[in-house]
Amino acid sequence: MTVFALSSNQTAWWITLAVGLVVAVVVWALLEALRRTVKQIDAGVDELWRTGKMVAQNTQTSHLLGATVARGTELVEEVERHGELARRQG
Repeated sequence: MTVFALSSNQTAWWITLAVGLVVAVVVWALLEALRRTVKQIDAGVDELWRTGKMVAQNTQTSHLLGATVARGTELVEEVERHGELARRQG
């Protein structure tokens, strides 16, 4: 039977390698979690940007609403005058 004996120097190296491997796996896991979080944030920003552009498209002519109200009021007044004239003649 062969016994595999390690010197204290070799044992220290194996422990160092094992600890280094554990650290590398932990760092990889943290970086992967960070990458996934960044992708989620990026997707949220893209959605927000798209929604903002849609809102801008839908509100780009809102400054004309005041003129529309004024013209609508004038139209109603004109229709009422025509109605009054039609009643008088009728």
